[in-house]
Amino acid sequence: MSKGLPKRSENYSEWYNEIVKRAELAENSAVRGCMVIKPYGFAIWEKMQRALDDMFKETGHQNAYFPLFVPKSFLEKEEEHASGFAKECAVVTHYRLKTNPNGKGLIVDENAKLEEELIVRPTSEAVIWNAYKGWIQSWRDLPLLINQWANVVRWEMRTRIFLRTTEFLWQEGHTAHATKDEAVEETNKMLGVYATFAEEWMALPVIKGAKTENERFAGAEDTLCIEGLMQDGKALQCGTSHFLGQNFAKSFDVQFVNKENQLEYVWGTSWGVSTRLMGALIMAHSDDQGLVLPPKLAPIQVVIVPIYRAEEDLAKITKRIEPVVKELKSKGISVKYDDDDKYKPGYKFAEYELRGVPVRLGIGMRDLENGTIEVARRDTLSKEPRSIEGIVEYIETLLDKIQSNIYQKAFKFREENTFKVDTWEEFQTQIETGGFILAHWDGTSETEEKIKAETKATIRCIPFDEEKESGNCVYTGEPSKQRVVFARAY
Repeated sequence: MSKGLPKRSENYSEWYNEIVKRAELAENSAVRGCMVIKPYGFAIWEKMQRALDDMFKETGHQNAYFPLFVPKSFLEKEEEHASGFAKECAVVTHYRLKTNPNGKGLIVDENAKLEEELIVRPTSEAVIWNAYKGWIQSWRDLPLLINQWANVVRWEMRTRIFLRTTEFLWQEGHTAHATKDEAVEETNKMLGVYATFAEEWMALPVIKGAKTENERFAGAEDTLCIEGLMQDGKALQCGTSHFLGQNFAKSFDVQFVNKENQLEYVWGTSWGVSTRLMGALIMAHSDDQGLVLPPKLAPIQVVIVPIYRAEEDLAKITKRIEPVVKELKSKGISVKYDDDDKYKPGYKFAEYELRGVPVRLGIGMRDLENGTIEVARRDTLSKEPRSIEGIVEYIETLLDKIQSNIYQKAFKFREENTFKVDTWEEFQTQIETGGFILAHWDGTSETEEKIKAETKATIRCIPFDEEKESGNCVYTGEPSKQRVVFARAY
């Protein structure tokens, strides 16, 4: 099944699309710009959800659900927010269809026009802050820490599965606080949660930083982000956390009585990650043989393939392997024993390699006689015979090693593809090669826009951990005290 998979070096875009298709992660829908997430792809997303949801709840957040439809008047209340999303909105204007009197089919019933248009949720700040007005009266009601798992619609002209689709799945946190300091702390804390998830679960090293004013979320006072580097040298924004100040509280009149019995507006945050993380997972780790999955997010962490000719041989192998399967499951390891006789072992090996299963075990009659089993690692494509005795403990350790190795490989790639440049000539040359470029910027939106227009590179973030150093803006020559991260991006 992996035969003929395009090579990354020859056509990265086609390679990506073919992995999505052949690993049966997702496919294009009949609805333009939308996707069908298939069971294997959704199983990965479910593991992401489960891990993130646990992390949110550990930090005191609760899940809720808010309407899919946002009245247009709600969206209009925060002016910058409204203008930021206006061009991406899908709008509901009627609530009924009727049979076409001139022939077959259905038409919109002109008598069923809504009094007010409804926006299909592009993000939920407006509808949530309208609800918060009724939820918050006193300082005792704060902080309010709410998350929702939902779908959103943003009308996209150019789409690509997982990376940019008209409808996508995500979580969005929306919190309200009594003080600015608490809201700022929340904004930073949730960015830290995202970074921890990316690095410890996705095995993806990320840079944490702040967006420039040009790149901030519409309606936010500050936007923080994590940025990952994909294997083609392009950046992918993997999560954002926004400090909203009191903008939405003022727009929706969300006030509370403080401890001094004075009325004031609450302070807000919002933060989210989406199924775009599935795209990051593919592009950061996979190879020319197919998907490579970190064990923590693999739906199947270990697959065992029996190699036999006669049914009685299968019965013997199965009897020996059943305790191994049971013990692996008792350790919380997801394992599949594939004794399906519809496909030959060679086909199965290629299939599980394509699907990125971290560990494959193969056992035949000779192995049974010798008390051994073949262990194949997906991350290194290496194979070795091991004793069946103690194999469970070995696999436990091996899965941790694979998780670490995938991260280290991605980290090394990022380090080798992060460049400091000091001249405009260097910048123009390096941006064609790809990677993260650390360069001084004069802090103006005008320069940022000119660099983007001339090179298609954007400022991905102003990194938190980059040491302050004096220099001159790579484009204008004006003084600067910190390098920022430039890259071409998805």
